[in-house]
Amino acid sequence: QVRLVESGGGLVQAGGSLRLSCAVSGRTSSSYTMAWFRQAPGKEREFVAAIPWSGGQTYYGDSVKGRFTISRVNADNTVYLQMNSLKPEDTAVYSCAAGLASRSVVGDGRFYDYWGQGTQVTVSS
Repeated sequence: QVRLVESGGGLVQAGGSLRLSCAVSGRTSSSYTMAWFRQAPGKEREFVAAIPWSGGQTYYGDSVKGRFTISRVNADNTVYLQMNSLKPEDTAVYSCAAGLASRSVVGDGRFYDYWGQGTQVTVSS
């Protein structure tokens, strides 16, 4: 089992920045892909960003490219999501996920087996 615990959500004004953290514990695998998804009220879950556990190419959803950055710190088993130039449209519950998602399916939540509880991000105008 892999345990994922998100933190860092909160209220921020449009144009501001926020950094989310995903603490990872349990039986992790070097083959895992780590990802962030988000879901706003009345909308379907949306892919945000992904990075291989072992490092390598990063991936981003079109709506956040150029504004968000995903990274991983090996020393503390934490995956981060740095969010800049935030917009009200970014308001959502952000969840961390882990699974055996290959390059072609990193944005598909069906390929992720482990999920955190989510953290609320609210961007005011």
